[in-house]
Amino acid sequence: MEKKTMVYIQSGGPTPVINTSLYGAIKEARKHADQIGAIYGSRYGIEGLINDNLIDINMESDEDIELLLQTPGAILGTSRFKLPTDFHDPIYLTILKTLEKHNVGYLFINGGNDSMDTCYKLSLLFKEKGVDIKVMGVPKTIDNDLACTDHSLGFPSAAKCVINVVQSIAIDAASYRKGKVFIIEIMGRNAGWLTATIDLLDEDMRPDLIYLPEQDFDLEDFLSKVKTIHERDGYCIVAISEGIHFERSSQSAFVDAFNHVQLGGLCNELCKIVESRLNIPTRPIELSLLQRANPLTISKIDQDEAKAIGALAVKSACQGITGQMVAIKRLTSSPYKTELVIEDLSGIANTERTLPLSMILNDKEMDVSYREYLKPLIVGETDLKWDNGILKYAKFKYVKVK
Repeated sequence: MEKKTMVYIQSGGPTPVINTSLYGAIKEARKHADQIGAIYGSRYGIEGLINDNLIDINMESDEDIELLLQTPGAILGTSRFKLPTDFHDPIYLTILKTLEKHNVGYLFINGGNDSMDTCYKLSLLFKEKGVDIKVMGVPKTIDNDLACTDHSLGFPSAAKCVINVVQSIAIDAASYRKGKVFIIEIMGRNAGWLTATIDLLDEDMRPDLIYLPEQDFDLEDFLSKVKTIHERDGYCIVAISEGIHFERSSQSAFVDAFNHVQLGGLCNELCKIVESRLNIPTRPIELSLLQRANPLTISKIDQDEAKAIGALAVKSACQGITGQMVAIKRLTSSPYKTELVIEDLSGIANTERTLPLSMILNDKEMDVSYREYLKPLIVGETDLKWDNGILKYAKFKYVKVK
């Protein structure tokens, strides 16, 4: 059997375990030396194939490969480049030339909704052109909005980070007899999965109000409740998802290739309204990149599943499977048991899975079904390597393939 090259792509927003999936794929690929002759990484997502910018992962040290397990960011580099729908576009010819040049037979794309769109398009392209390249999707998004999987890699660790940071904020906020209105902004464009995680906190640590994109947001009702809570307790904590339905100007906002408006800063806008309308001091807190770039709160479950899914993607491709994504199927929540399954990309690409309304009780509390869903995902701590109090991380040499 002729050996073929494997190329791994990281795409979209990083997660706490995006490099762990790569780790699992590398480890598995090395078990298939009879089929996989080289392991390459594509620099900056699909753009690495367009620009023939690939690195030889086998040139990296064993220590740095191990440190992928605690390295934030996407170590290969990522992008949000949208491929055209027309397969006759010259960009596809460029991609095919790069793949042919490096004798690529296996391609893995680690990403979310938009990345699975890229993965699906390439699988269709290879089928149409009669090119024998196996393409597999590896799920990832802290928003947890990927279809056909119980949860997305990265969500459990991001949830663990949000829960513990918000708890710390709540403890700090209670220090003052007369305090402020704290508005905490949490990621989640159209899905409230991540914001809802704070419902796991004890009632005295949980924000007073929780607003999700799946529900209508009434500004006047919000102001009325904030005023009442602040008068009663001396302070008020509000958690909002960045994508709640709130009238705001987007004229100057950045729009990416997938026509997504860059979100963020909503907590600042709401704080200004509270101060002007209620004359109450505020503090906006945008968790921003901390949610996805904090290796200190990586969930052991998340890490283990990321390794296993990266490995299964490679194993499946070596068995001839293509145009699929590895997904998680939950069997039971208590005890937590799952199995990894293969799902067709056609039902995943560009499809969003929002939080079911049945899991939302009101603007203060989630249903018990959501808590049962979330609890097992954040369990377990990871062993971290330190150097004089500073967390170690992988430092690739990025040896470019000629």
